[in-house]
Amino acid sequence: MSLKQSEAIVLRTYPLREADLLVTLFTRAEGKVKGIARSAKNSKRRFGGALEPLTWVRAYYDDREGQDLARLDSCDILESPLSTTVDYPRVVALEHVAEMLDELLPDREANDAIFRLAVSVLHQLRAGSIWMPLTYFQLWLVRLVGFLPELGTCLACGVALSGSLAYYHALADGLMCVQHKRLASSKLAPESRALAEQMFRAPVESFAEEPWAPSQCADLRRFLVQIMERHIEKKLVTAGMLARL
Repeated sequence: MSLKQSEAIVLRTYPLREADLLVTLFTRAEGKVKGIARSAKNSKRRFGGALEPLTWVRAYYDDREGQDLARLDSCDILESPLSTTVDYPRVVALEHVAEMLDELLPDREANDAIFRLAVSVLHQLRAGSIWMPLTYFQLWLVRLVGFLPELGTCLACGVALSGSLAYYHALADGLMCVQHKRLASSKLAPESRALAEQMFRAPVESFAEEPWAPSQCADLRRFLVQIMERHIEKKLVTAGMLARL
């Protein structure tokens, strides 16, 4: 059987038996693929450092009839996150991107738009500069998977929110005006919504010149994480780690 090949982003690896690894890849050709890398811990020729999380690789694999898991034959590194400075906030940010992709994407469903988004954001996710690319990735990912509500109108009455404060709630699917906000709602500033609209019209690189403080668009990131967690019906572990940075 000839091997399949595809660009891929390594999302997760888990030990399996003595030297094998269970690997989750986000491939460009087939979406999320899970497979077994035999003797991966011992084979520098076939894998080297290619199975580090968020490494962009060309993966070679095949599917065996009657088996759910692919057999991962080898990987060539296209770009590694370890090639530039790695500090703790960047590690957490990289893990957050991997967790979001793993939790939100279905198996074996190709999505070229999300793949290109992930690659472009990973280029910008550098030590000391994580908040802008993370915000951009969360926003576009939630939009591309179809979870993002309308940001410009009230969910309850349809009034335009314009430049006013908006409110969101863990049990609601959209934003609300001040008259219709629920108890224990959180605020989303008009500045954050305006920046989100700018991000829909421009590539991530265009926002890279100005440094971002952790507080910038923090309300937008909380809103987006809450949407994701409501749809997957579980907490994102790395979201809590980011909140503590």
